[in-house]
Amino acid sequence: MIVIGAEEVARRLAHPACIALMREAMIALSGGRSQQLLRGIIDLGGGDAFGVMPGALEGAGFGAKLVSVFPAAAARGRSHQGAILLFDRESGAPVCVVDAGEVTAIRTACASAAATDALARADATRLAILGTGEQAWQHALAIRHVRPIEHVTIWGRDMEKAAGLAGRVADALALPVEVARTPAEAVCAADIVCTTTAAHEPILAAADIADGTHLNLVGSSRAGPAEIDGALVRRARFFPDHRAGVLAQGAEYLNAKAAGLVDEDHVLAEIGAVYAGAAPGRRDAGEVTIYKSLGSIVQDLACAAYLYRQVA
Repeated sequence: MIVIGAEEVARRLAHPACIALMREAMIALSGGRSQQLLRGIIDLGGGDAFGVMPGALEGAGFGAKLVSVFPAAAARGRSHQGAILLFDRESGAPVCVVDAGEVTAIRTACASAAATDALARADATRLAILGTGEQAWQHALAIRHVRPIEHVTIWGRDMEKAAGLAGRVADALALPVEVARTPAEAVCAADIVCTTTAAHEPILAAADIADGTHLNLVGSSRAGPAEIDGALVRRARFFPDHRAGVLAQGAEYLNAKAAGLVDEDHVLAEIGAVYAGAAPGRRDAGEVTIYKSLGSIVQDLACAAYLYRQVA
């Protein structure tokens, strides 16, 4: 069995290739060429959790991701840690173990980039990122591959961390990057917004977002913590990565539904159906669009199989 560590994942899983992998994996999911169960989550208390994500993807094999989510660990390196175990479809044998933390960091941002390419306005150039962790950094790197980003604004609860990330992004992308004092200030002029926080309560309201904005909601991957309010869910065209998952575990949708603001019909076609041309995405320049990301095992399996083929 081959073991692929974090450094090798980072070296081999480039953003453009991963964006393409995410697009194809989500098309397969929406087209019935994959299988996945709802993730199992064990609440460990204190905001910590352990998740199990099993599934199968045509052309990649089958397997599972075992992942711990410890928000406080982000200060020491990474909040999401674990392993992806890939099995061969022909023999049934386990063939590869991949560092899940590095794959999750890259593929989550690349999945958002693929959704941004499908849903954001073609002339979108201003990016706002809420959060200062690994996902904030990866989203800055990934989104520029699908839109000609000219300006980035960053907000975080810790202004020192936000300033540090802003300097890092400015150096990497050779773009003007500023730090906002509030989430509303960060997004007021943005064309694309990526929320990558550990917020337990909404940090964005419907009134904060301009017409025509596209949002990638990434920070909450389970029922409970929510990054935006119900009014913003209701205002937007709301696209899930996996519809069954979002209906069961998408906190922002569930909160809006509980408040009587939306029902299940508000959750539109899966993003894979939009990629495949089987469902409409953005219909006009003034619409607000949302891609709700919970993360799907098919994304992890696609990355694991891609990496395994390179090193086997």
